[in-house]
Amino acid sequence: MKLCSFLVAAALALSAQTSLNSLSSVVNIVAPEKVVAKPNTTQNLDFTLQVKQGFHVNSTTPTDEYLIPLRLTFNEGALQVADVVFPKPKMQTFEFANKPMSVYEGDIRTTAKLKIPATAPAGLQTVVGKLRYQACNDRMCLPPRTLEIKVPVEIRN
Repeated sequence: MKLCSFLVAAALALSAQTSLNSLSSVVNIVAPEKVVAKPNTTQNLDFTLQVKQGFHVNSTTPTDEYLIPLRLTFNEGALQVADVVFPKPKMQTFEFANKPMSVYEGDIRTTAKLKIPATAPAGLQTVVGKLRYQACNDRMCLPPRTLEIKVPVEIRN
């Protein structure tokens, strides 16, 4: 009987973990596979953030200070990201909110402006960034998550 109880408890824990894992992957980021650039130029890095149907993420400028904004940041390095441009968010009303919220849903196309300095050596470098977000549906919000992004950049003279 103890073994049976243990197996049931283990199966429930595995089921809960599987459900949590499937919920935690509601946002995906599609980054460039590789970028080729020349020194002393600015290169666009185009990303697509994919939010699973039925979910949304707060915009970069949420309507309340307690909401976690969408952030795409990059590490300091030889190559610098000067600016990240997001599309205009949607103002959407939810049952749980007293006022419309500034959110993104579906595919979100964003561009980061990568500055290649004149002194950049030829060869392969990697730009590393992080996407910070909190995904919600109309009933609950998932814990905030951070996804790491790596974009190979080949510098050619």
